[in-house]
Amino acid sequence: MAVKFRDYYEVLGVPRNASGDEIKKAYRRLARKRHPDLQPAADRAKASEAFKEINEAYEVLGDPDKRAKYDALGEGWRSGMDFTPPPGTGSAAPDAGAWEDLGGFSDFFASIFGSPTSDGGRRGVRITMPGDDLESELPVTLEELLHGGKRRISLNDNREIDVQIPLGSRDGTVLRLAGRGLPGVGGGPPGDLYLRMRMVPHPRYRALGDDLEMDLPLWPWQAVLGAEVRVETPHGPVSLKVPPGTQNGQQLRLRGRGLPRREGGQGDLYANVRIVVPERPSAAEREAYEALKRAASAPAGKPAEG
Repeated sequence: MAVKFRDYYEVLGVPRNASGDEIKKAYRRLARKRHPDLQPAADRAKASEAFKEINEAYEVLGDPDKRAKYDALGEGWRSGMDFTPPPGTGSAAPDAGAWEDLGGFSDFFASIFGSPTSDGGRRGVRITMPGDDLESELPVTLEELLHGGKRRISLNDNREIDVQIPLGSRDGTVLRLAGRGLPGVGGGPPGDLYLRMRMVPHPRYRALGDDLEMDLPLWPWQAVLGAEVRVETPHGPVSLKVPPGTQNGQQLRLRGRGLPRREGGQGDLYANVRIVVPERPSAAEREAYEALKRAASAPAGKPAEG
């Protein structure tokens, strides 16, 4: 008896040389998209037919033995063409009573692979599938990295959840929220939600692992003569001793003023020296710089007086 050939590769949208993993991923994607339970009531009948076709295709292509048998038919067949199965490939197409036993599989399936086993063959129609995982970015402030805390966030599906930001978190830290992904199908467990932290740029501090860095502007005479300056740190203001002869770009370390570590303790804060000059020096300042120019010597390796 002739039946219509079904191109299972076309149903799943994969090439004939697709790997088993590629076939499985295509099936899961399509099964979720077409599962009747996830469709509006008006579309469920149409989705149910598409879902049966998808499951039938995976029933064959997801089984190496059935796939090999199916591939042996050759690539000359195209979907919708009349097909007469070779002798011995399976049983005749099922009658109306046998249709229920096949759980919705087509005449073509039955003609090639015969009637299903005593389990009713319904594993291709009724499936339990875990929900997909979700990934997203979670912008965090420096204050949240410093102190931790709880944040309420909204997901794309309008769900709101509370996220605990643990101490020791960093830019790039990934939080896993079990069961907060997409819901499962057929009673399957929900997926997980993965949140990758991204530190919101801070106007003063930059994070470098456990440490922080900042720019420290100094007047030329502070760098030359040394000074004690007030520095605002994330943990409060401190006095920093600038040694005489400090160079532009030099780093001055403030111990324990960085980010908290998971195992305890704090990173450090590095102040990067940036020597600045007056944009509009007063008459007295200009006179002082002229005097400095006259007094400056030009030892080897130093710029000569101009």
